[in-house]
Amino acid sequence: MAKAPPEHHDDRPAVRWMAKVARHDFEAAYRYLSLRMPEKQARVLADRLRKTPELETRRANDILRAAGLDPLPLDDPGVMHDLLKVARGDALSPVLVITFEDRAEIADGYHRVSLSYRLDPFGEVPLIIASGEAAASSRPPGARKT
Repeated sequence: MAKAPPEHHDDRPAVRWMAKVARHDFEAAYRYLSLRMPEKQARVLADRLRKTPELETRRANDILRAAGLDPLPLDDPGVMHDLLKVARGDALSPVLVITFEDRAEIADGYHRVSLSYRLDPFGEVPLIIASGEAAASSRPPGARKT
């Protein structure tokens, strides 16, 4: 007779998520993207994120893997800030992601994805995903490729 799996008592706090992205996160996404690409392209992509109506979900580990990023440690100041919010029962804003042919960029929410990963690597993270391909292909000659 097979044994029943042991009960799992998990003291990690559950991450609660907002139903919509916080308005200021779109501007934060633009500011980040403008460091990675020309400002005009960054504005197009930030606007594309803002106009995407529906949230999707992806596992935290998959978001990090697609972006080629390691999760930040729990003692990172931004991760700690979000952990304190979770401990208070506050909901976190969904994440903003731009996909390109060969990678993804977390335009806003790297700390939130890292926290989610540290609490549950396979936990579902709500996000808005927008394609960066059309904006990248319309890049003027001589513009930086990212």
